[in-house]
Amino acid sequence: MSVLVKVAATALILLIGLTSVHFSRSVNTAPARADVEPIRSDQWHLTFLKVAEAQMISKGDGIVVAVPDTGVAPHPDLSENVLAGIDTVAGGSGDGRKDSNSHGTSMAGLIAAHGRAGDTGALGIAPRSKILPIMASSSDNFGEADDLAAAIEYASSEGAQVISISSGGASTPRLVRAVETAIAANILIVAAAGNVPNQPLSYPASEEDVITVGGVDRLGRHAAFSATGQEVDVVAPAVDIYSTSYGGKYSKGTGTSSATAIVAGAAALIRSKYPYLPAQEVAHRLTATAIDKGPPGRDDEYGYGVIDLVAALTADVPPLGFESVSAPADARPGGGDGAQVRGLVTLAVIAAVGIGWALVARRRRRGDDPPPRISR
Repeated sequence: MSVLVKVAATALILLIGLTSVHFSRSVNTAPARADVEPIRSDQWHLTFLKVAEAQMISKGDGIVVAVPDTGVAPHPDLSENVLAGIDTVAGGSGDGRKDSNSHGTSMAGLIAAHGRAGDTGALGIAPRSKILPIMASSSDNFGEADDLAAAIEYASSEGAQVISISSGGASTPRLVRAVETAIAANILIVAAAGNVPNQPLSYPASEEDVITVGGVDRLGRHAAFSATGQEVDVVAPAVDIYSTSYGGKYSKGTGTSSATAIVAGAAALIRSKYPYLPAQEVAHRLTATAIDKGPPGRDDEYGYGVIDLVAALTADVPPLGFESVSAPADARPGGGDGAQVRGLVTLAVIAAVGIGWALVARRRRRGDDPPPRISR
């Protein structure tokens, strides 16, 4: 490839965020201030999503969320929740716990920040989940598609239950294989729709069984920058989102990256409370309980609607394809003999379906899901 062609390709990346080689971040997250006190009140999405109420039900205990991004820097608000990971970028030999860009640290904070004493510091959606940090992109916000593939492969091998991907680009055979293998291994993948409206969604947001996330503003309205399309499943706050940054500081970001990390945290809450549920059922809880926005039912701007954490954790949602058998709203480890029996019944039904399960789930999630429970 000539130098001129390489330069042109790079320009294309900067303009539209898509290329056959590189991945680009879907949000511009800049480091902000280092003070602690105002941060919690600045995190408007916590009130908007009724996070305090949801965290009385689940905080994400026992769930590992992989974050393939620019790495995760040490931060007081994340000190208990970041595992040793890996660098998959060329020449990388670290453990993922370094970030000179801020993006990866911000995403990790939105998922799992536990804050500090006295309700100070940043708070994540699932503050007792663990972050598996993977440096899959360099500090300039770009990375190779196969570096992301390697990150997904590593996350799968290390037992991650959720993978949060706040980036998008073109696919490679290895990347497609890594995504499909992770999905087949019962791992829930959440990906950003992107910030380029009126363009086809990039990969892996365009993958059928990935949870694709769009963004809304403080009023719950579709964010103008948020990409749209039939692949969009749910939306979450994406404007002026405060989180952690490198150097113990904080950041403010706008974009579907933030919304994606928030939904990944929601998935961690659900997987913690309902450990027997397959990934497709976790996705179904998110879509079936979402708050309908826009035209009735699913649409290309909001998907099934704005995520409703409390409803996703408490509603009696029939399993995909088996509406007569409910996933019990009170089921959790130690939740009582009745809950355990109902959980076993659900497991038995799921096991009996075998290979046909994936086909039913794949079809129904896109076309036949019941409309969202709430409309406003």
